[in-house]
Amino acid sequence: MMRIDKFLKVSRIIKRRTLANEACSREKVSINGRTVKPGAEVKVGDIVEIRFGQNVTRLRVLKVTEHARKEESIEMYELL
Repeated sequence: MMRIDKFLKVSRIIKRRTLANEACSREKVSINGRTVKPGAEVKVGDIVEIRFGQNVTRLRVLKVTEHARKEESIEMYELL
């Protein structure tokens, strides 16, 4: 398991952890339909939704790892 703000950064969905933290704090991120804070745990199989304005990005967590190179980061999730 990993904090959602760190997962969003490591997977390169959001470029910086401070931005990921801010998105969570502003209630723009949910895990399995529940709005979460930056410290919420994410695990393999969870469905994450991120709202950017009118756009909603849904993804399934496939892998949780502390560090990932750019090529490996796309293996951490699957867009739905």
